[in-house]
Amino acid sequence: MFDTAEEYSRGQSEVEMGRVIKELGLRRTDLVITTKLFWGRKRETDPNDTGLSRKHIIEGAQASLARLQLDYVDVIFAHRPDFTVPMEEIVRAFNYVIEKGWAFYWATSEWSAREIEEAHHVANRLHLIAPIAEQCLHKQTTKSPLYKKYELGTTVFSALAGGLLTGKYNDGIPQNSRLDTLASTFQSTVDSLQKPEGQEKIRKVRELTKIAEELGTNVTALSLAWVARNPNTSTVILGASSPQQIVDNLKAIDVVGKLTPEILERIDAILDNTPAPPVNICELPLTEQLRKIAFGQVWTLVRCTEL
Repeated sequence: MFDTAEEYSRGQSEVEMGRVIKELGLRRTDLVITTKLFWGRKRETDPNDTGLSRKHIIEGAQASLARLQLDYVDVIFAHRPDFTVPMEEIVRAFNYVIEKGWAFYWATSEWSAREIEEAHHVANRLHLIAPIAEQCLHKQTTKSPLYKKYELGTTVFSALAGGLLTGKYNDGIPQNSRLDTLASTFQSTVDSLQKPEGQEKIRKVRELTKIAEELGTNVTALSLAWVARNPNTSTVILGASSPQQIVDNLKAIDVVGKLTPEILERIDAILDNTPAPPVNICELPLTEQLRKIAFGQVWTLVRCTEL
């Protein structure tokens, strides 16, 4: 599975990917190719070359396929939500792209739970195709029950938190690392690592490193395996600066089977970020139910046995 977008290197990423696929003579059915639409190549000068209007979705899809030299992509993503376009227009446009055979499925990227829910409601009402996946930071993947409700998958990016979960920043910023060579670009990240919150993150990575060593691996492979093991994860997108880095990251496959319930419990204790399960208002004492309703913490009056 190879992921790209019309925005990446102003479309050149799609051009290079298409060139390699063609030159290597790869069989199209062996590949899953995804691209994303939202920021077009001429977005600064052409207001039509951005967003999720029907015009840009259709024209953007055609332009991406031309750069990729492909007849279709497997999944086409809405790279961001577009608050200026009615959801019905967005759903209809992606449905049109699929009906034309330019994509098999459409999906979302960094959409909120409410926006994904609305897209599904619109698609169901109009008997159109709903999004099948959400491309997101893993920390967002447990924000709602949408995954089970709509059989929605996730394509996770930045699973290593920009390199933090490789352990490379445990003892400062090493030379030739991303935060060293691109210090001006990531100055806010560099500064944050010196603050208490950043130091707490590094402490957690050090603790995870100990678990990785116990399993005979490194914290990079452990972190990727932990994401891959999540039942909602469809794909873990790897971003690498060298072929060897890809080989090293794929060692996570051997670690997935080592993540026993005991190990997972220890990891959860270190991370301390497991979201609390949703509260069933009917299970609360009557006085607490009424208090939540009075203060607007629940928006629908629930019919409970006690009421």
